[in-house]
Amino acid sequence: MARKIVAKNQKTKATENEKLVTKMMDDEDDSKDWWTKYFASVERMIEESKEAKKAQTQNGNLQVYEDESNPHSGNSSDRSPGIDQQKKRFGFKTAATASKLAARISPKSQRKRTKYKPALCKVYPSELEARPEFEEFKEWLQTFELYRGKKTGEDSEDENRVVGYFKGAIKVYKWPLPKDIEDKTIMGYDPQNGFFQGLPSNDPIRVLVRVYIVKANDLHPMDLNGKADPYVVLQLGSKRISDKENYISKQLNPIFGKCFEIEATFPQDSMLTVQIFDWDLVGSDDMVGETKIDLENRFYSRHRACCGLPEKYEEQGYNAWRDAMKPTQLLAKVCKDAKIDPPIYADGMVKIGKQLFSVQNEDLDFYRAKEAEEHMALAVLQRWHEFPRIGCHLVPEHVESRPLYNPDKPGVERGKLEMWVDIFPMDMPLPGPPVDISPRKPKSYEMRVIIWNTDDVVLEDDAFFTGEKMSDIYVKGWLKGPEDCQCTDIHYRSLTGEGNFNWRFIFPFEYLVAEQKIVISRKESLFSWDETECKIPARLELQVWDADHFSADDFLGAITLDLNRFPRGAKSSKLCTLDMLKSDGSVPTVNIFKQKRVKGWWPFFVKKDNEEMELTGKVEAEFHLLTKEEAEKVPAGLGRNEPDPLEKPNRPDSSFMWFMNPLKSIRYIVWHNYKWTILKLFIILGLAIIILLFVYSVPGYTVKKMIGA
Repeated sequence: MARKIVAKNQKTKATENEKLVTKMMDDEDDSKDWWTKYFASVERMIEESKEAKKAQTQNGNLQVYEDESNPHSGNSSDRSPGIDQQKKRFGFKTAATASKLAARISPKSQRKRTKYKPALCKVYPSELEARPEFEEFKEWLQTFELYRGKKTGEDSEDENRVVGYFKGAIKVYKWPLPKDIEDKTIMGYDPQNGFFQGLPSNDPIRVLVRVYIVKANDLHPMDLNGKADPYVVLQLGSKRISDKENYISKQLNPIFGKCFEIEATFPQDSMLTVQIFDWDLVGSDDMVGETKIDLENRFYSRHRACCGLPEKYEEQGYNAWRDAMKPTQLLAKVCKDAKIDPPIYADGMVKIGKQLFSVQNEDLDFYRAKEAEEHMALAVLQRWHEFPRIGCHLVPEHVESRPLYNPDKPGVERGKLEMWVDIFPMDMPLPGPPVDISPRKPKSYEMRVIIWNTDDVVLEDDAFFTGEKMSDIYVKGWLKGPEDCQCTDIHYRSLTGEGNFNWRFIFPFEYLVAEQKIVISRKESLFSWDETECKIPARLELQVWDADHFSADDFLGAITLDLNRFPRGAKSSKLCTLDMLKSDGSVPTVNIFKQKRVKGWWPFFVKKDNEEMELTGKVEAEFHLLTKEEAEKVPAGLGRNEPDPLEKPNRPDSSFMWFMNPLKSIRYIVWHNYKWTILKLFIILGLAIIILLFVYSVPGYTVKKMIGA
């Protein structure tokens, strides 16, 4: 009976913990936005690059290519464990461990993990047309330059003589075709009916173009200070859009986070030019660089570069479907263009003609029938290149990185621009609103640091009267930089390395959660026109110093705490050691943005010449993180001031500045250390006075006695 009660209590507690974790994950999921997807995708790209380099190194000179077209290719941790691995895990002895494992690999937990995992997209390190699987979007449409006069062979002169472009396709073949010809048309048709079957019409068509400018990297400096003030300019046909009013001050890696909408007509408005200009207060603005995109090639390409396919189908949220057509409609259109039977949906299967696609998705059973079909259709579109004869890679949801060039300095790259383009025909229902990629605004926080005590601080000075080892201890701290420094008062004449402070630092700051960076806006000089925004790691610096009256203070030690992952504080001074600073994963860490309040002991140290760390003290501190709104509701004062004042520390009577307190100096320094010496001196001095008085008085007294006075 008792076992049943214990088991029931454990189950209830586990359920409550699970609900709490689920609630926290739901709150975190609600805070996700497009930038969550972007940063997660960049991390995946970096991991894939590392894996490719590792595989290339292991295989010697064998070149390894990733299948980046596969939207499910990513970290191995994203996939559920294999059967063999699961069998090994079930080799544990205890039933409790087995039950935990069963819960971990159960479909329910897998669905939860999938639900809270951020959506991903492709982040290409190059232009989209440079990807080999997309054939430069010239699988049928080639561009030929039209020159005035004869071509000279010199690029600079020939460029000035270009008067237009001819877009088309030219094929020379024998007619009638041999019956055993194996070539297919571009669309996969039988070439006996002509090589240009299924090509789109060249009638003028109006389109809506959405240009998403994410960020620029490594822009060429344009100003004397080695920076630039970039802004975006778009040109498409006769239309020009300038975002000069929103230039970004003094940045070579600006984050734009802008979406521009332009209406265009193909084939007249086919070449999109994206330019980055440098804003100047005086004089004309200079162009940093530009990139050109042939929108017509993308629009008519069979790779469907109009709007990339996301990895997951979602109807709302930051990963909501943004195309005008749903996946089932797109798949039906692709099949119709390929002149094959429309898809037939069954349980986890999609049949197209004689081809059968198996869709492995554990979540399909939990969607409505129509929604499940959308997921299945999207999975087939992502694998369309597997379809024999007519299949090809369809462009996934992506961010491409395009090099910027200046026509005045051809061939010299002047930075890269991360962006993507969506194109929608206006003779169809228009899509929903554009994706919000506006830069995240930092959140305002207030960090309160209370320095309670120090212990075992190295003794740097010698006492003036006694020669004892001592230190006049105080603690410095800053978050944004040394100019943001705050100091405690001084604990004078510490003879044991112990210091008592009860002193509060307050650091207000702006923080970007996704990038884990503190945002600082400040003028670089007195003559700066506007403020420059920079980002720094969220690190708290604490230092212990020895105060000197007539010379520079002595640095004793320091510790730097990353607010996102710093070692958990020791419960007592004795347990506080340098082992707390190990970075091998053996020490538990704390994220102040999640835990909000932490108290403990942390070590101060200095690095020797051989890079070894030497313990130079310990500090007992308390960290309390509040949002700006919370801080306004519960205000606190600096140091020990109102509101919410801290008590004065109970310092020893010997802690004072000797030349400012002469009486205390006599009592606690001279008398305390030379008490017996002083007493002996007084006794000797008294005896000497008595003897002198005796010697002085004896002759006179003797004379008086002799004369009978």
